[in-house]
Amino acid sequence: MVDEGTPAPDFELTGDSGEKVKLSDFRGKPVVLYFYPKSDTPGCTAQACGIRDAYSEFEQAGAVVLGVSSDKEAAQAKFRSKYELPFTILADPDHVAGKAYGVEKPDSAYFERTTFVIDPEGKVAKVMRNVDASKHADQVLKALAA
Repeated sequence: MVDEGTPAPDFELTGDSGEKVKLSDFRGKPVVLYFYPKSDTPGCTAQACGIRDAYSEFEQAGAVVLGVSSDKEAAQAKFRSKYELPFTILADPDHVAGKAYGVEKPDSAYFERTTFVIDPEGKVAKVMRNVDASKHADQVLKALAA
């Protein structure tokens, strides 16, 4: 697990529209990197839609939001489109970022519901483990304001 105050591990994954996304490309902005178990399941949908519904507040904070699960690109594209998500959903079927951040569930293909708030310099400012999907957006916004 990555700890608060340490550099956020860089990675490059494919986004929901097929583009390559590298974490370090967002230096200079705060990043909300949230890992979730599986796209289009009740908890993950509630979590994503909570961010969607408060997205203007994330924009006001200057934050980039990146959602990550082990689903493949096609599933991520379908999820983003179905719920009109205004942020990028990343596909990590090989667990590249999942391993780097220590969020893999033991004996499972899924990730733990964990969020990392990364400061503009690329350091982890806040780690939020096993978050409540229904309260996630508000909790992250509070962490961004801190």
